[in-house]
Amino acid sequence: MLKKNLPNLLTISRVLAMPAIILSFYIQGKYASLITILIFAFACITDFFDGYLARAWKVQSKFGRLFDPIADKLIVVSTIIMLIYKQKINGYTIIPAIVIICREILVSGLREFLISINVSLPVSNAGKIKTFLQMIAVVVLIVDNYETTQYIGMACLWIAAVLTIWSCYDYVYASMKQIN
Repeated sequence: MLKKNLPNLLTISRVLAMPAIILSFYIQGKYASLITILIFAFACITDFFDGYLARAWKVQSKFGRLFDPIADKLIVVSTIIMLIYKQKINGYTIIPAIVIICREILVSGLREFLISINVSLPVSNAGKIKTFLQMIAVVVLIVDNYETTQYIGMACLWIAAVLTIWSCYDYVYASMKQIN
């Protein structure tokens, strides 16, 4: 029974991690960034394992197909919004953040529509790389104690935004083929 439900439980735990990540941005002190990074890293690790285990154990579910991408988007978008709020993302770096947020909303809507007409849209390689770079960017921007890490985080965010546009195009193109 646990084997069948563990991937979905990991997805749910990622959704539940979102409020913890948001609250962690309000922690003061020496270890505040570390706490935020640990919670975010936990969410990222569950993102990998829920899909991997579901495929490996052949227990993929409609719940997982619907909520896994939603959980990913909630974690990434809420953390990016908190980084903007805390001014760790500012200036021109807000542009890739907005691009990423808008893409996540658009792709969520497309996925929901495609699910309603019984069409599955697999995650593209560009989408996987984009997600990985977003996660790296977020972790580095949370640290933000050194000028070098700030530049690395911003560069990863910009590259992720370019991949975001590319993968969004893939989703829109595939969706339009289904609609027509």
